Amino acid sequence: MSKESFTLNDRIHLRDSCICPKCIHPSTRQKEFQTCDIPQDIQIRDLHVSPRGITIKWAPEVPGYSEDHETELSQAFLQEVAGVKAQLDDGAYVDRQTTWDRETITKNNLWLDYNDYIEEDEILYEAIKHVHKYGLLFLRSVPDDETAVERIVGRMGRLHDTFYGRTWDVKSIPNSKNVAYTQQFLGLHMDLLYTTNPPHLQFLHSLRARAPGGNSLFSDSYRAAETMYLHHRKLFHVLCNFPVQYHYHNDSQHYYYTRYTFERRPFPLLPPSLDPASGEEGGTTANISKVNWSPPFQAPFSMASDYAPAQPQGSRPTLAEYLEAAKKFNELITAEENLFEYRLQEGDCVVFDNRRTLHARREFDASKGERWLKGAYLSDDAFYSRYRVLEEMFDGQWVEDGRVRHPVETL
Repeated sequence: MSKESFTLNDRIHLRDSCICPKCIHPSTRQKEFQTCDIPQDIQIRDLHVSPRGITIKWAPEVPGYSEDHETELSQAFLQEVAGVKAQLDDGAYVDRQTTWDRETITKNNLWLDYNDYIEEDEILYEAIKHVHKYGLLFLRSVPDDETAVERIVGRMGRLHDTFYGRTWDVKSIPNSKNVAYTQQFLGLHMDLLYTTNPPHLQFLHSLRARAPGGNSLFSDSYRAAETMYLHHRKLFHVLCNFPVQYHYHNDSQHYYYTRYTFERRPFPLLPPSLDPASGEEGGTTANISKVNWSPPFQAPFSMASDYAPAQPQGSRPTLAEYLEAAKKFNELITAEENLFEYRLQEGDCVVFDNRRTLHARREFDASKGERWLKGAYLSDDAFYSRYRVLEEMFDGQWVEDGRVRHPVETL
């Protein structure tokens, strides 16, 4: 390794990555200079290489830094930025989310004891990895306590407060303003798509399960999106480009937001997976980041001719095309082989990804017993913060969209 082996992009990247006390404040861990302060003609004045990493002196330096300033970077960090880690570590560049059908989730789902989850960080880490991978997790033996769900959420992060409150009750209520608070069948949907930042995880703790019926249903929207991408490509692109409006409107509240059914990552970071029918695990060819589907809370469509961006082939999806695509998506998510059904028992808590795992409920008879769930939400920011902290604690690394990253460290 010589000074000449580094391109200008390499030099800018390495200088920007310096975490010495002059560049990163020791207590706040925040950056003390701006990337735009780096000279555009920055060169390596002196380079020292050792098995532990490299030490670099720069010329010209960032304004305000002396010639004695040194950037020290570890071998682990250099492997990451050079892409070497991707070749050496079979955990690199592998999407940690796996699509599932009923058979797959029945075989692989995780049931954890409440006390173990609350008391042991390793069990918490196992729970977080599992709910990220499959979008569904169950806890058992949760205390008969209205505040238990707050403790469950609190292990992952601060509660996501909404107009429903920090926590909320799912019961059959006369003259309810939300279909969830009735005893009738509630179809597959996601919560709060009419808000700017819908919650990432939803938690439902079963406090009473004494009414006949009321089984919970779950379906993996990522699997349906993947199947459409592989076998119904035109319809897949319609759902990527046709805007759907969602609202929650009553006398005192009016929430409204527009979303595409499929949201994709801006660029693919992950290797394509095989056809879901093959049984292979891995990332999604469809490159999906979020799915939005909540028919009970759908608002009237906006028919402005220039509302939706043009598709790659140059045409704009029509409402008739959306209808065809939505029918196919609904057919896939409600197919018997793709539905996981379970009747929550008292003391169970289900945790699921609200931007991926669709949930529904069968009708129940409130006149013959009480059905009471205590619910709460968690934001994606809180969830992934906790995930990264535990990854660094137990694995010495963290993963962003499937890419293994190591904490930037000095020698």
